[in-house]
Amino acid sequence: MPKGGGYAASREATENLQKAISRSGSQLAIAPRLATPSYCSGATYLVFLQAVQALTASNKSVDVSVSNALLVKGQCDGSGIWGRWNANGPGTACLFHELQLGHSFISWESAKPGDFMKIFWNYNVGIREHGHSAVFLGLTKDVNSGKALVRFWSSNQDTNGFGERQVPREKIFGVIFSRLEYPENVQRNLATLPRLNTYLASLLSADSSLSEALQKAGIAE
Repeated sequence: MPKGGGYAASREATENLQKAISRSGSQLAIAPRLATPSYCSGATYLVFLQAVQALTASNKSVDVSVSNALLVKGQCDGSGIWGRWNANGPGTACLFHELQLGHSFISWESAKPGDFMKIFWNYNVGIREHGHSAVFLGLTKDVNSGKALVRFWSSNQDTNGFGERQVPREKIFGVIFSRLEYPENVQRNLATLPRLNTYLASLLSADSSLSEALQKAGIAE
């Protein structure tokens, strides 16, 4: 992934993200440098797509409907693949659960570098939440205070777009990790994916809770 490029949660950023993901036959062509300025869910979605593409590279018979379903086309929150990824709350975890792409969990001790993570900066889920989509890089300690620090990659305001960041773990009120284990299930299970996840769609205008979010994503507390 490139570095920097500017941060903006704007229509321009979404339009550029859309341009960065195109289809060539049944395959995707992904050009992250076109997706600038960027925002967190768009940045991690680019990583997800590249991971799926790399891990299924031997499959030359990817259905056109699959690559088409992975495109960003202005889907509303909860709709299709991008609409789930970009939703408030446990969007990525719900997608992984519905397509059986891997398991999601909340244990810091179980997390590994490369896991996708949804960070909650407050206790709210839904319309009042303050969250962040990122790729977990690991835990470390502040050399002066000894406090635990969380390293992650995303599009961040203080890295001017794509970049690595670390924050005190105590600043994170909640987290959901999602580990990509079965990328081939994007194709295998796409036909059974409902057009809309009504729970994720509701989070645009309603409050939820971390407990409900975990239940909707199939995660045991």
